[in-house]
Amino acid sequence: MTQTPDRRGLLVILSSPSGAGKSTLAKRLMTWDPSLQFSVSATTRAPRAGEVDEKDYYFVSETTFRKWVTEGEMLEHAHVFGNNYGSPKAPVEAAIGSGRDVLFDIDWQGAQQIRTSALGSHTLSIFILPPSIPELHRRLVTRGQDTPETIAKRMRKSWDEISHWDGYDYVLINDSLADTEEKLKTIITAERMRVAQQPRLSDHVRTLQSQFEDLS
Repeated sequence: MTQTPDRRGLLVILSSPSGAGKSTLAKRLMTWDPSLQFSVSATTRAPRAGEVDEKDYYFVSETTFRKWVTEGEMLEHAHVFGNNYGSPKAPVEAAIGSGRDVLFDIDWQGAQQIRTSALGSHTLSIFILPPSIPELHRRLVTRGQDTPETIAKRMRKSWDEISHWDGYDYVLINDSLADTEEKLKTIITAERMRVAQQPRLSDHVRTLQSQFEDLS
């Protein structure tokens, strides 16, 4: 018989405009707590240099992606910069059911879909704001991953992302990676203790009630 875990896993969502630091912060959280399971997204875009299939992304065809969406196998999905991205549902359900938190690096559209899904009550959403727009642009340029045209597209999209800041549980201004990392750790540690995340609490309360009645 499988024992109920002491704690149900959280779906920890990090969102931000490109360049605000969410990917770096996600990596730092994984180092802080290796039990965190990163949600590997499926995408129809081609792999970049050094990316590994089923580790960085599930690289799939448009046909396969549409099939997964139609069959309800995606927890969330979106079309971004000409490609489809989405989070396969099965590994997420298995992880949180066994008490492991799952970390998502997704945009506001994906966050909204997860928050309104059947797993929404176990979701913790955090939006990362840049300290300024010039700094956001500087970070995109200095990381050296995109062409000037792509950077321009990301900057145009950034305000659309930022405009959804108030749809999240927490919002942090990332003017210092170290400080923002510490705030994230504090938030996650506290949210793990939500009543909804502790499935054995009701059994413990019933035991206390029985013990109380035995004293009567």
